[in-house]
Amino acid sequence: MIQRVQSVFLFLIVVAMVTMFFVPIWAKTNPADNQEYALTAFSLAPVNGAADAASTNTIFIAILAGAAALIALYEIFQYKSRLTQMKLGLLNSLVMAALMFCAFYFSSYVGEDLVKTQTRGEYLTGFYLPAFGLLMNVLANRFIKRDEDLVRSMDRLR
Repeated sequence: MIQRVQSVFLFLIVVAMVTMFFVPIWAKTNPADNQEYALTAFSLAPVNGAADAASTNTIFIAILAGAAALIALYEIFQYKSRLTQMKLGLLNSLVMAALMFCAFYFSSYVGEDLVKTQTRGEYLTGFYLPAFGLLMNVLANRFIKRDEDLVRSMDRLR
C-alpha cells in the first residue's frame, strides 16, 4: 500500500531528483576576471550570464534526474507487485549511479577545463543529492524485500 515506509523513501527520491533541477551542483570562480561559473542540471555557464564567456550544455544530467524521479514515482504505485518494485529499484540504482558519474564528469573534467585556475571548484548541494537518492533507494529496496519475505513465509504456513 502507499502508506508503507518504502513509499516514504521512494517519495524522498522523487523530491531529491526534482530538487536537482533547481540547485547548483558545482561552482568555481575565475580570479582573473572574477567570473563565477556554476554547473546546474541544464548548463555549465557563468552565473551572471556574460555574453563572451563559454558555456556547456549539460541537459543529460537533467534527463537522468528526471528519469530517476519518474521511475521512483512509478515504483510507489506498483505496491501490488513487489518483484516489479525490486526490478524498478535496481533500474533506478543504475540511473542514479549514471547521474552521479555525469555530475562528477562535468564538474571535475569539463568544468575544470573551462575555468583554468589553480584552485579547485567547490561541490554544492546538487552534487550530493544523487548519493542521497541512492541511499534512499537502497533503504526502499530493503523494506520491499522484507515485505516480500513476509508474504512468502505466510504462503509456507498455508
